[in-house]
Amino acid sequence: MSNGFDMPGEAVGDAKTNLIVNYLPQGMSQDDLRNLFSSVGEVESAKLIRDKVGGHSLGYGFVNYVNPSDAERAIESLNGLRLHSKTIKVSYARPSSDTIKDANLYISSLPRSMMQKDVEEMFSRFGRIINSRVLVDQSTGMSRGKAFIRFDKRSEAEEAVKNLNGQKPPGATEPISVRFAADPNQVKNTQIISQLYHNQSRRFPGPMHHQAQRFRFSPMGVDHMSGMGGVAGNAASGWCIFIYNLGQEADESVLWQMFGPFGAVTNVKVIRDFNTNKCKGFGFVTMTNYEEAAMAIASLNGYRLGDKTLQVSFKTSKGHK
Repeated sequence: MSNGFDMPGEAVGDAKTNLIVNYLPQGMSQDDLRNLFSSVGEVESAKLIRDKVGGHSLGYGFVNYVNPSDAERAIESLNGLRLHSKTIKVSYARPSSDTIKDANLYISSLPRSMMQKDVEEMFSRFGRIINSRVLVDQSTGMSRGKAFIRFDKRSEAEEAVKNLNGQKPPGATEPISVRFAADPNQVKNTQIISQLYHNQSRRFPGPMHHQAQRFRFSPMGVDHMSGMGGVAGNAASGWCIFIYNLGQEADESVLWQMFGPFGAVTNVKVIRDFNTNKCKGFGFVTMTNYEEAAMAIASLNGYRLGDKTLQVSFKTSKGHK
């Protein structure tokens, strides 16, 4: 029997009864999701989206009601509900189509005083915001001056880029940067990363250079994760991300700078050939926060770094030979 969902991330059925629920706590099961939403009205189907390989929750799901009025009431009563340490977001799910693809923006150089509602206020005049996130420093709780905004439609996101990129918001000392977050083919994004990569290669000419050496050690080694075993990640050790197709000259500093803007990175490791000390083409990054790790993967998978196209994914429990 169909559960009302064909593809993860694509809503099926009547748009007025089908909801997408974002920012679910890691420990929440599909039954928990169904029970929570059944308190509002009769649920036809509830689907928690899980990682195909690791089986862990991806932090979002779909709930399809029998009656549109219950779906509307669920948005009113459950959107913004705090569960554990998360604030869930409940909105109408939309069928996948080209008009809504790639409507996710990455904003940097924001004034540190701007919080989520301020950022939403600044962007809301361009269209309907599906979700937003300001990256915060884990230790201080302060904004890191970076945010993601997902619009309902690609055209709204384009409008926001056109009007806000390079502008100074009130109270800002420097202009903000507004660009598409998950479009690996966008020349500008690729240039930034490539430029960073070539600069780094020049700045750290040899593997034993004292500054490059500094990046190799961290309070949390991933040695225990880079063998054949290991898990995709968990709350204790962080989320381990696998990066494939790195150039021979890649070093840890490149990974720090690529993944740092997305959130707290606890560890990076480039796997080197024992004899030549050149990168063997892959590396690992460990990030504390699941959502930030997922966002980094969505944004960096498919990037061109130098003359290579990177593959970025959660490290699976099978390990990589």
